[in-house]
Amino acid sequence: MKKLVIISTLSLSITAIAILSGCTAQREVAAQKSGAELWAQNCIRCHNIPSPTAYNNDEWETIGLHMRERANMTNEQIGKIVEFLQAAN
Repeated sequence: MKKLVIISTLSLSITAIAILSGCTAQREVAAQKSGAELWAQNCIRCHNIPSPTAYNNDEWETIGLHMRERANMTNEQIGKIVEFLQAAN
């Protein structure tokens, strides 16, 4: 019985470490992407992406704040996306 508990605990620990390591690696890869890449890869998942000139700079800032929460993105990622979109105006 003790062996089963130890094996189960070790298995769960290894699984948790593997999952957490994968999440960290994904965030590091995302941090290396440009605003244009992040915009194209993330925004299209849920809706058609509008033209960067569809909104003015203030509107993109507001949209970025809203979408940061909805898309579960980091401040850095949203900052890059908004900077890319604002550069088109």
